[in-house]
Amino acid sequence: MMSTIRVPTTTLTAQSGGTTAVGGTSVAVAAVLSGAFLAALVTAVITIWLARRKTREEERNRLRSAFAEAFATYQAYKEFPYAIRRRRVDAPGEERVRLSEALRSVQADLVYHVVWTVIESEQVGKAFAELVKQVRATAGTAMHEAWNAPASNTDSAMNIPPSLVDLTELTKHETIYIDAVRAHLRRLAPWWAR
Repeated sequence: MMSTIRVPTTTLTAQSGGTTAVGGTSVAVAAVLSGAFLAALVTAVITIWLARRKTREEERNRLRSAFAEAFATYQAYKEFPYAIRRRRVDAPGEERVRLSEALRSVQADLVYHVVWTVIESEQVGKAFAELVKQVRATAGTAMHEAWNAPASNTDSAMNIPPSLVDLTELTKHETIYIDAVRAHLRRLAPWWAR
């Protein structure tokens, strides 16, 4: 007597739309590969990319403004030798107080910007700290001399020659700071904008 062994077989059936299903998996594959799903996926990727790009650009703009404010504070300090020489002659006591208070405020702002730039970028911070160190030495000496000189009391005395106040030494430190800011902002730019 012979025995028969039966082997189970899988039946393939054709569904409407011309797809073949093995145990219902084609429904899931069809959903994943559907045009609507792909469109949603592409839209999500583009939306995320645009949001990230906008965030980076906003960050660069924030830094650009903050680094410019730091430089503006430096410039305000740099102008004090001229302001002191041009102080009012008729109210020396009031001018001392006015200029001293203004200088105190700018010095406090300088300290803030030195700390802020170091926290934001080590390279930019070092360059700005060196710029501030140099302006304090150069313009500080010029301020000392300006306080010891008589106040300007004529229109022609308002023109202060470089022989009295020479701050050209600061130009190279200004360039170093600006270059450090540019390099930092360039690193934050997208690769195609570099």
